[in-house]
Amino acid sequence: MAHFPRRLICLALGLLVGAACAPPPPTATSPRAASAPAQAAAPKRITAAIRGNPSAIQQRAQRDTVLGLDALDALVTAGLTQIESSGARTPQLAEAVPTLENGGWQLAPDGTMRTMWRLKPNLRWHDGTPLTTGDLVFATTVEQDKESGIPRWAGYDLIESIEAPDARTIVVSWKRPYAEADGMFSHTAGGLPMPKHQLGQAWAEDKTSLLNPANWTEEYIGAGAFKVRDWVRDSHVVLLAFDGYPLGRPRIDEIQVKFLPDSNALMANVLAGVDVTLGNALSFELGLSLSQQWREGTMLTRPRNWTLIAAQFVNTSPPIIREVSFRRALLMGTDRQELVDALFAGQSGIAHSFVDPSEPGYSLIEPSVVKYPYDPRQAAQLIEALGYSKRADGFFADASGQPPAVSIWTTVSNALQPKAMTAVADQWQRLGVPVEQVPVPIQRMQDREYRAQFPSFELVENPNGTTMRDMIRFHSSQAPLPENRFTMIGNYARYQNPELDALLDRYFTTIPTRERLETLGGIVHHLTENLPQLPIVYGVDATMVANRLTGVTARSNGFTQSWNVQEWDLRQ
Repeated sequence: MAHFPRRLICLALGLLVGAACAPPPPTATSPRAASAPAQAAAPKRITAAIRGNPSAIQQRAQRDTVLGLDALDALVTAGLTQIESSGARTPQLAEAVPTLENGGWQLAPDGTMRTMWRLKPNLRWHDGTPLTTGDLVFATTVEQDKESGIPRWAGYDLIESIEAPDARTIVVSWKRPYAEADGMFSHTAGGLPMPKHQLGQAWAEDKTSLLNPANWTEEYIGAGAFKVRDWVRDSHVVLLAFDGYPLGRPRIDEIQVKFLPDSNALMANVLAGVDVTLGNALSFELGLSLSQQWREGTMLTRPRNWTLIAAQFVNTSPPIIREVSFRRALLMGTDRQELVDALFAGQSGIAHSFVDPSEPGYSLIEPSVVKYPYDPRQAAQLIEALGYSKRADGFFADASGQPPAVSIWTTVSNALQPKAMTAVADQWQRLGVPVEQVPVPIQRMQDREYRAQFPSFELVENPNGTTMRDMIRFHSSQAPLPENRFTMIGNYARYQNPELDALLDRYFTTIPTRERLETLGGIVHHLTENLPQLPIVYGVDATMVANRLTGVTARSNGFTQSWNVQEWDLRQ
């Protein structure tokens, strides 16, 4: 530190004191107005909460296991594009989303294709370092290396090369058409930008160093609307608005995000002053209960997920389940509106297929949906046509006196599922079909062989988006079988059909929007006509928002509450 002569310091202090005591110079305005200092606006601060305890900002590694990490990640990271609440993909760091019309998406006669993005000018990381296409190439290099410890995005298998001809242009060459290629370098695919200037040298010297916790917590450098100021393990993170965010500096200056894995603690914190819940924080039931106590806020909802009942197609018991008319009878004997009212207070809807009516282009899909209205009388007729008749006790039985007794399995970790299972079982028994309810304990949830071999039906709540990640679960390749050691997940019914597989493969590789929607209609028609899964109800996501906070939406498929965080504001 420099040392100054004491007399100079005293002289400086004297000048400061004299200036402070001197009268103001004459002006045309009143002396009071001239001398009053300008009042700086107070920083706008809010508190958010997630029902998870993340150890780091690593969405790809933990997003399915740490509740709310997806929303936290979206606050501090940015991709070339993002999904907005309308369901449309829009630019974030890129100037435009690649399309056939703007030339950013090109199909070649040999069946290959190319996508190109142009970065917006003057992009910066949170520390002020320029963000370039070199950061994108670095991210894809890291993600494709097994030593990185980052789960590998399946789309990389379809890519021939990734090149950056200049600092703002990046080009991906694909081996074959892939309909979701425009999502590359975003939260929904591979290549979300990584700061090469921070991680590159350490990666070159020791690849295992990439997962150093400091890189993903207190020293995290992103390009999203907010940057990390403080990370307190097992407690919270404090985020500050980033002036260089390309969609505009956030109106909120500071967000504290609390980590509250316990739902009761989260509810208590909301009542005590939390302004917004992020991610999958509360079930609809808990959100509704909280909203009735919370005068300072409200609950926002949006459609998300669907509850289905998968029929078993391998070693089925009883065999009658493989008869499509029996499955149709069970669906027609299910009062799904009663379930909507009981489970979601009437705020969700009956699921006629996995595609929610709010999906873009649904009007082109709806004519393909085979719908089954609640009609117990017709349901009974369908069962009678299969050789059953009602006994004196009200249950059906065949000529040998055997009832079509079925079982419904479901996991207990999801609070919705056991309630839905009980309600459906009661309705089927009223129809005349005996039902055994089998709650799968938490200890056996990860036992994939056990889970795959339910004999009759399994009730599950699943994502119902129309992306490859959501829809691949209908493909035969995803059926958990002995030959793949039951490692596949998603195709709970173990339904294997070449016609459906061909439709799915076509959907994943069809680029023009109308043709793709027509193919989606074919998939929906096959599934609703053959009913390997019985569609029950759509779910709704609950987001708690304080009355003083504006601009927040509930999350849904493809986006979290954070998608437009730069527009959030406090009421004046």
